[in-house]
Amino acid sequence: MKDIIIIGGGLGGLSAAISLQSKGYNVTIVEENLHPGGKMMPVEIDGYFFDFGPNTITMPHVFQSVINDAGGDSSRYFEFERLVKHTKNVFPDGSVLYQTADSEDMINELGGIDPYGAVHYREYLKEVEKLYSLAERGFLYRVFGSWRDYLSPVLSYHFMKVRPFEKMDHFHRRFFQDENVLKVFNRYATYIGSSPYECPATFSLIGHLEMNEGVYYTKGGNTKIAQGFYQFFKELGGQVHLGKRIKEIVVKEKRAVGVIFQHGEMQSADDVIVNGDFITATKHLVNEKDRPSHPDRKLDTYEPSISAFVILAGVRTFQDSIHHHQVYFTEDYQKEFTEIFSDKTLPSDPTIYISHSAATDPTLTKGSNLFILINAPAITLTDDQTQSYKEKIYHKLEEKGIPIRESLEVEKIYTPDTIKHKFSAYKGSLYGLASHRMTEAFLRPSNVSKDIEHLFYVGGTTHPGGGSPMVTISGRNVANYILNRDKG
Repeated sequence: MKDIIIIGGGLGGLSAAISLQSKGYNVTIVEENLHPGGKMMPVEIDGYFFDFGPNTITMPHVFQSVINDAGGDSSRYFEFERLVKHTKNVFPDGSVLYQTADSEDMINELGGIDPYGAVHYREYLKEVEKLYSLAERGFLYRVFGSWRDYLSPVLSYHFMKVRPFEKMDHFHRRFFQDENVLKVFNRYATYIGSSPYECPATFSLIGHLEMNEGVYYTKGGNTKIAQGFYQFFKELGGQVHLGKRIKEIVVKEKRAVGVIFQHGEMQSADDVIVNGDFITATKHLVNEKDRPSHPDRKLDTYEPSISAFVILAGVRTFQDSIHHHQVYFTEDYQKEFTEIFSDKTLPSDPTIYISHSAATDPTLTKGSNLFILINAPAITLTDDQTQSYKEKIYHKLEEKGIPIRESLEVEKIYTPDTIKHKFSAYKGSLYGLASHRMTEAFLRPSNVSKDIEHLFYVGGTTHPGGGSPMVTISGRNVANYILNRDKG
């Protein structure tokens, strides 16, 4: 029985742990926080319950298969509810566009705002489905262990078909003409922490997941996914240490052989899997002399992805006008991304996203549980800046008819700096790297260490990228890589 240590208990680490433990490996997870799931974190404040982290769930089969393929029954741990009309988009002029996975309803929605988009919508659905199918066959379910893996003729064929040299905004203009409608579909870039004016059109495939397959909610809160993984892993006999930090990955003769805990004790392992930010973990856990391919000076050059300014607002008066997913768009969307990535400042007129899971499940929480998120650069804010920006957000929402302050009972604010320290995130970024340059979009840090044998990485910073389904897939990919290696 081989011993595996996984540093970090996010979805990627948990999925790898379940896959390996179910095949007879002895797996131990070490998680610095007191909850499993990483950024998929439950927050409860005086009767108000919030899902911090992933709010929009797609690809439910990815999560179900982790448990089902390991011999369990995922329905014992979590269940999904499909939200057909899933997002209410509110534009500066007060007009509204509902996104729905019903194509006929969506065409009707578009007809009153973007007649050109209504005519071309079915063509759009076919194109994003094709992008997803190509990515699924060529990229998602594989580990790139060395540069030779990128030279596969099959991979090259798929790569050239997924529009790697076209920008997302340009791609969407093929199918939509109204500037407000374009904002709705360009927002998919933020799902990978990037700008739609800079990231490749490849990532428009997210539209297939939401608009063809649909958006889901996990009954009882999305954090039930992580809690279910954690419970099932322990039932398989896996070991978990919550609230413990790793000080160093032990490397001998270019091979990972264990870890040293913060307080000095060492635990040996046949393999070490890092489920966390690639840059932060590599820099702080691996001695620089052992990683010539990733010296500190190289790690410091990566462009961080979007971070977030988050307000958890518990409002005693139920807000029945707020949909489960609701977005208030800015007038100038491109300016918002210029301010975030070029100016490194909080948006002056931000787009505001609200997750209001009580709209779907009012029994979940007291009052209305408003998870309010504004895209932000990965920067440090002073207390005065934080409070001033919070008031600005409240004021903007109140102008839209959402009375936050008059019925506010609880609130908690997360800044990029909070995210940096809470989750050991690179400069406070949510997805590690921005997918603007070709290298970060398609040649993300490998799941297999270039310098150290038996050291692996899973999570949003590595292949296949950010988002809860992708990080879960990364864990499965690495587990399968180890299983196939050991068969030989």
